[in-house]
Amino acid sequence: MQTKEAKLKRGMFQNVMKQFNAVADLIELNESIRKILEATNNEIVIHFPVKMDNGEVKVFTGYRVQHNNALGPYKGGLRYHETTDTDSVKALAMWMTWKTSLVGLPFGGAKGGIKLNPSNYSKEELERITRRFVFALGDNIGPEHDIPAPDVNTNSQMMAWISDTYMSTRTPSERSNYQHVVTGKPVGSGGLEGRDRATGYGVYLTIKYWTKNNNVSLKGKKFIVQGFGNVGYWTSHFLEKDGAILVGVQDAFGSIAYGKGIQVEKLQEYIQYNKGSIVNYPNAQSIQSDDFYALSCDICIPAALGNQITEENAYKIKAFLVAEGANGPTSVEGEQILLEKGIAVIPDILCNAGGVIASYFEWLQNKHGELWELEDVLVKLEKKLHKSFDKVVEVSRKRNVDMRTAAYIIAIERIEQSYLQRGIFP
Repeated sequence: MQTKEAKLKRGMFQNVMKQFNAVADLIELNESIRKILEATNNEIVIHFPVKMDNGEVKVFTGYRVQHNNALGPYKGGLRYHETTDTDSVKALAMWMTWKTSLVGLPFGGAKGGIKLNPSNYSKEELERITRRFVFALGDNIGPEHDIPAPDVNTNSQMMAWISDTYMSTRTPSERSNYQHVVTGKPVGSGGLEGRDRATGYGVYLTIKYWTKNNNVSLKGKKFIVQGFGNVGYWTSHFLEKDGAILVGVQDAFGSIAYGKGIQVEKLQEYIQYNKGSIVNYPNAQSIQSDDFYALSCDICIPAALGNQITEENAYKIKAFLVAEGANGPTSVEGEQILLEKGIAVIPDILCNAGGVIASYFEWLQNKHGELWELEDVLVKLEKKLHKSFDKVVEVSRKRNVDMRTAAYIIAIERIEQSYLQRGIFP
């Protein structure tokens, strides 16, 4: 009998293939290119030993899946989570290919991570685990080949360790040329101003564009957020500034709700002093996690893990808009229910693309030895995301399809065009 965890992971890969095949049929994708895009280019699995603080040696399993690089170097995050395995990473790598293509970046798609729960290890152990993983990956990553970034349970500090480890394996005269091997670094270590908020800012912007296109004001609109990490927090931060009201939050430990509004900054302060959890937040009521998606709201933002909105709970959602801050949070069957109910969905490959756009900016900054100001970063990010949003809306209206289908059409046709122009070697 399969566990819920196993079903979620299997479901993510099934989802991305169903989404891809539906659009490939719709646009009559070239059969040869279809075969290429159905498969991943490389699937790397590494088992590596690390000494723990108590002297014990543990062997960890790390993954890096490189789906496609037709448009440029592989690009995608690294996550540290117990659900990490080849199938889940394959799905995430494919979504990255579509995402980078959709927003017009010169990148392909990849994803990776380590199967572990980081809360079980000290900071010193996590540093050794991270550095040993990077050393084991060796030349499977590189600034012009495959560029990792933060993802679930990873952060700027870990990216700094990755950068330092990779650069340390190069000759002294070459090291400064390899700083852009990873993005999402701390600002003091070559990182980009604003990278910390880029994904959440992008989620907020796409919601703002959608409401403007549909003549809806954000002021007074109620929203719920699943996952209050980096993406969930910054999305909530910017929405609250525009007058929207946070009324429900769910994390891995529990769910809370308060119809009159949960103050974003106060909740964030509480989380920092409560070991990263929303549980027992005094200014809201605890609710059963199964009741979270049934909360009365206007906007629902899944910003945690994949496959969270399914046929089992999609019917509960009362919002008029679902904005996907996470990667693959909605199953194909779940989305069908949402669309039939008249609920719009801003797809993940558009909604949370602010992160990879900012990663591209950081990559350029390092590559050319430049320093970009925060204001310039946010302006450039908004311009690129707005252009991508408008393209999706245009194709959606022209072809009379939902936003996800429109986004996939744009992404896949761009890759198809690249293959048709240059041919298949040999």
